[in-house]
Amino acid sequence: MSRFRQQALLTGCVLTALLTAAGLFATDHGINPHLWLFVLAVAFLGLLALLDPWVRRRHNAALSTDEHLDAACRALAVGLQAQWNEEVRSRGLTEPDLLDLRWTAPELDLGDGPDAPPGRSDAVVGAFERQAHRRMVFVGGAGTGKSTVAMLLTCGLLDRYDGGMVPVLLPLSTWNPAAEDIRTWLTRRLYEDHPALRNTELYGSYAGDLLVEQHRVLPVLDGLDDLPAHQRADALDRITKAFPVTRPLVLTCRTAEFAQAVHAAGAVPGADVVELAPLDLDEVAAYLRSSADSWGAARWEPVFIQLREEPDGRLAEALSTPLTMWLASMVYADSEAEPTELLDRGRFPDPRSISQHLCDELVSRAFGNRGFAHHAGASQVWPREKARKWLEFLAHEMRGRGIRELAWWELRRAVGTTWLALLGALALGAIGGFGVGWLMAYSITPKLAPITGLVAGIAVGAAALTASHERKAKPRLGIWRSLLLVPGVLGLAGGLVFGALYGLSAGLVVGLGLAVAIALRFALTSAAELSQASSPQWTMARDRIAVWTGSLVLAVVFGSAAALVFGPGQTGMVGLGLASGLLLGFALSVLHLRWWWFTVARIWLALRGKLPWELMVFLEDARKLGVLCRAGACYQFRHGLVQDRLAEHEVTTRSAGQVLRSPFSARATSEQ
Repeated sequence: MSRFRQQALLTGCVLTALLTAAGLFATDHGINPHLWLFVLAVAFLGLLALLDPWVRRRHNAALSTDEHLDAACRALAVGLQAQWNEEVRSRGLTEPDLLDLRWTAPELDLGDGPDAPPGRSDAVVGAFERQAHRRMVFVGGAGTGKSTVAMLLTCGLLDRYDGGMVPVLLPLSTWNPAAEDIRTWLTRRLYEDHPALRNTELYGSYAGDLLVEQHRVLPVLDGLDDLPAHQRADALDRITKAFPVTRPLVLTCRTAEFAQAVHAAGAVPGADVVELAPLDLDEVAAYLRSSADSWGAARWEPVFIQLREEPDGRLAEALSTPLTMWLASMVYADSEAEPTELLDRGRFPDPRSISQHLCDELVSRAFGNRGFAHHAGASQVWPREKARKWLEFLAHEMRGRGIRELAWWELRRAVGTTWLALLGALALGAIGGFGVGWLMAYSITPKLAPITGLVAGIAVGAAALTASHERKAKPRLGIWRSLLLVPGVLGLAGGLVFGALYGLSAGLVVGLGLAVAIALRFALTSAAELSQASSPQWTMARDRIAVWTGSLVLAVVFGSAAALVFGPGQTGMVGLGLASGLLLGFALSVLHLRWWWFTVARIWLALRGKLPWELMVFLEDARKLGVLCRAGACYQFRHGLVQDRLAEHEVTTRSAGQVLRSPFSARATSEQ
């Protein structure tokens, strides 16, 4: 639905609910309640008919036109610009003392043409636009700034966008080349990150598919090296075939991994392959001085002397990458740690040991530090050891699935499909069954309360089991997308049942209330804002709004029905009806929403101590503290090295725990 129709539907639902309550409780007794409710029901159905996209299905079911796709590109560019500019600001990439990353042609022959000219990150957009085919591959070692340059390029292109291809930055770790074509994966990610692309009224049918098919999306593919080693060559071959030399493309990868893929699959046709150069040591020293106060800068002087004496040594090699240099500035930002410890050759014999130490210390410095938390704007001071344990669990789960993105709706995979379905079904069945049984216990048929509650609970639980399976949304318009038919049919069915049991007025109230609740769910779960910047909080808020709106509407329905059946004067029964309706409304509203299954998984993992109770607050604070970053609706660790290091600690901790629990396991193994 368009935003106008969505707002009109929301206004109509609220107005209908208010008029229903006014006609029952606040109007003169001379008004016939049956006639009042009947007129409201007809008027509400008429409103749905005016706003129903299914009635105009011939127009909306048609494939997206050029005008539709142009509008989608403009709106998508606005949303992505807001999203990535916010992330650039949060990472401090807009500061005046930002390091300027430089690149040169790699020593290895990784392209199919002459060597690319040197360049720098503050002019990456110009370098990209000057390239003959607008195809670039950024390579380099771990932590050299490949992802940063790709993000700066994406932001720069979006800032200059005035039509044409929309740059879309995506991590390749979520792609399985053996199971999915690169264009299919790109289309799927567009729909997942921007569900408003399924808005057939604004953008026609299959807008996301056509954006990819007609090359209106410029793929910025980050992290070919994040794919399994045996899949990289096949992935590179599929990418070059899907995006031939005439199509712009941006790709990032570590140098050694890209060289192996090129050796097996061939070079990327028409692309400039450039390698990020190490940082100049004078720039490193200037950055570390500027990131500390006068006392902190003095503590760095012995390190700077060592860098000048051994410009090719282990310490210089480690600090010459943007990641390690940034980690050092974070770890030694206060007086709790001395940067001179990096001079200890016994503890840190090589650059890798220095990087690992800084990754380990990042979590220790970020959490449990009240001053740092206040400076970063975190909501609270999280316990250091618990925060490390939670992050290690998440890193281990992500590494087990081979991904670099943490989507909140994917947390359900950490519990297991069967166990999650049982937990969710039991909880919803208990809530819905108790709500119905509680109301029936005080009705005119209290003896039927246990049976009614049990039947309702079983029905809700069975529906939850069915809804627990992940479903792929399809961008097509059918009868179940109808505003008029679905609320009308279900409202009529509910109204007939209650009307037969408790009278015409009760049936009209229940039927009208169900119709309003279903129409509200349709409006609130339809994404109309493609230009809205995506974030974990925004995507979750849409689900929560749908849950609580549907719950409140059914609460009003049951409260009104209880008032009609037992008399408006019995305020206790009205309140009971409201409470029972809230319980049943909640159970019915969350069945197919990702928020519910995320909540079940979060609570179960929190009970086991794997994650905090306030998980989303913790993740957002971890982002503010520099451990995590945001990529659209997902979180990522600040760098893959940080994630890998935390995952290794999780494995080590589990192994140590198993040894402690089985003291004779080592002896038994040696004896065997």
